[in-house]
Amino acid sequence: MQRTVFAVAAALALALPGASSADEHQNRDYDHKPEAQDFIHGAPEVPSEAWTLAAGGRIYDNWWDALDREKPEGTNPAYPVSVNKEQSGPGTWRCKECHGWDYLGKDGIYSKGGHFTGIKGINGAIGKPVEEIGKTLRDANHPYTTEMITDEEIQRVAAFFSRGQVDMRSFIDYETRTVNTGDKERGRAIFQTTCAACHGFDGRLIDWGEDGAHNYVGTEAAELPDEVMNKILNAHTGVQMINLRAFPLSDAIDVLAYAATLPLEPPTE
Repeated sequence: MQRTVFAVAAALALALPGASSADEHQNRDYDHKPEAQDFIHGAPEVPSEAWTLAAGGRIYDNWWDALDREKPEGTNPAYPVSVNKEQSGPGTWRCKECHGWDYLGKDGIYSKGGHFTGIKGINGAIGKPVEEIGKTLRDANHPYTTEMITDEEIQRVAAFFSRGQVDMRSFIDYETRTVNTGDKERGRAIFQTTCAACHGFDGRLIDWGEDGAHNYVGTEAAELPDEVMNKILNAHTGVQMINLRAFPLSDAIDVLAYAATLPLEPPTE
């Protein structure tokens, strides 16, 4: 199934401003009203731990969308093009492109396939001092300038590395890349009272597929649960979307488990 950026994952989301019909949802470029700018790209005066970790997770996902910066040009000079010739261009500047949605790099879901790089994951950074991680994120293997990601923003990423990672092997079957645990009924309750405001009760109000393919909450959660979990915990980049970072991890797992049961095909006429 063809995919673009996975614009709104199976997470808790605020209704996108300015949209009044399913057709408008399907064709929007994820723009937002000026009053949403601070929530999406700004920072609170006194950031909480949950906000900091989620913000770091969004930078890990796609820093230019998360921070409202210019998209980088060309392929990241540190990207191992000799190992992976399938990936090129701006996408190679994303942390997740080398280290994976599950943070395990070559030892996780990206151990094979079109995203394999041979680069290790970031799980070795769990528990390390933020200052130490921050220095690593400024070395030659991470050629991000302060114009791309400021020192303050790098600290958010470092905090996410140190304290925000989740071991997805506890709820995702890595052989089949499917969700294998979670309370679906609890997930149904959370989804129907929050996520449905934007995604609809069946997860199909927004369709971000292209060229005849359909991408809904259900398709993403069923096929790419590791990516969806990152967005449930941290929100999707560049949109007015909330997340479950401040709540027990079990809630996020339950939402993921339920989301994977939602319809995969478009509604019948």
